[in-house]
Formats: sequence, structure tokens, C-alpha cells
Amino acid sequence: MLNEVTISKAIIDSYYKKLTDNLDIDVAIVGGGPSGIVAGYYLAKAGFKAALFERKLSIGGGLWGGGMMFNDVVIQEEGKTVLDEFEVKTKLYEPGYYTVDSVYLTASLIKSASEAGLTIFNLIAMEDVVIKSDRVAGLVINWGAVKTLDWHIDPLTMHSKYVLDATGHPAYVAEVLIRKMGVKLNTSTGGMVGEKSMEADTGERQTVENTREVYPGLFVSGMAANAVCGGYRMGPVFGGMLLSGKKAAEEMIKGLKKNV
Repeated sequence: MLNEVTISKAIIDSYYKKLTDNLDIDVAIVGGGPSGIVAGYYLAKAGFKAALFERKLSIGGGLWGGGMMFNDVVIQEEGKTVLDEFEVKTKLYEPGYYTVDSVYLTASLIKSASEAGLTIFNLIAMEDVVIKSDRVAGLVINWGAVKTLDWHIDPLTMHSKYVLDATGHPAYVAEVLIRKMGVKLNTSTGGMVGEKSMEADTGERQTVENTREVYPGLFVSGMAANAVCGGYRMGPVFGGMLLSGKKAAEEMIKGLKKNV
């Protein structure tokens, strides 16, 4: 016979262990869109301890809705190589253009990343970063609902060797760092250059090119990379997002192997 209190205790004990086990890790990923999930997959697969924090209920960012709620997305040839590794089935539309059901794709990415060892925390928001010796060294976190309601409730803190800003168009982590610390970033202006309008081909290329360490300990990926570094948007084509997440993971792995 099921006991209601035992059910509650099981959830509380399990979550407590999961959270405490991820308070001092290799990489903290902020934002649960495709670049963040893919980065987490490659980090975990390489044996590093990574956790992803998403302020909303669902993980997946803009993938779920496809293009204007038509729940299919386009992947170009280069991005398909990542999906092949995730064993995601695509359909050839015409040479260089593949389509994939966005719900199936999102679920597949989440499943693969979780099974590789990425820990995902939904409903937890980043409200600030930890600074140690002029380096980003972790996150200040709170419940997503607390931030939405603007309640005055003190947060908790976790440490990481790297932080990845995968928060999409707003680039929340980089924005907080500039606003509160007045730092200069590794960009053409030293600040957030700002996202440009639609140019799909250029935007896809720039998403990968702009994936970099913009401040000691802070990497940017996906649309956050273009927002910070001044790249074009690209709409519902997602190959660049996948490749950006992979590149971010590869660059952080290089640093982690140097015992940063």
C-alpha cells in the first residue's frame, strides 16, 4: 500500500541529494535551449560534471515551437552530423536542407544528454554570478517563480570552473556581468554588441564563430553568442545551435584538462 508521506520523503531526499551533489562542479550551463543541452551532452560524455539550470518549466528553449508554431525545423548538412551522433532521424527536403519534427528533436536531445550524465534543473533561475579573482566562478540561483514574482528572497550559491551562457537572445549571464561588474568582454566593443536582424546563412555561421570565452570563466553559445558578439539571427534553422553547443563543450574541455 502506498504511503503519501513516503512519496513526499522520496522526492525530497532524492532532490536534496541531486542538488547538493551539483553545488561544486566543472560547468554550470544557464539556459535549456539546444546549444545548452548539446554542450551538456558532450561535457558529460567526456566525463566532466555539468549541470544545466533552466528558469522555465520545460527544457528546450525555442525548439518546441518550430517555425511560427509549425513544429518542424530545418537542419543543414553541417548540423546533421551532430544529430547523427544523437541518432535523431531527419528527412531530406532538398540538397542541403533536412527537416525534423521539433518535438521529437527536443525530446531526443534531452534524453541523450540526461543519459550521458548531464543533470538538468528546471524551474531554477540564475540571478547573479560568483566572482573569484576577476573570474566567473559559479552562479547565484533562485527559484524561477521567485524571479517572476519579484519577491525579495535571498538566493543560494553554487561553484563551477566554467559557466556557459546559453540563455538565448537576452544573454542574461553576460548582461548581469556587465551591469553589475562593469567588465570588458572579449568582443569588438568590449560590451554586448547586440543581435542583428535576420540573415540565416550568415547568422548560422556566426553562431559558431561567436561561441567563445568572452570573460575568464564565462563562455557564450547559441543566440546568446550572437547577442553578445553582434551576429545575425537565423530563425527556425538549428544546425548552428547544435554546432555551437558542441564547440562550447570542446573549448571548455580543453580548459578543464589544463586544470583551470
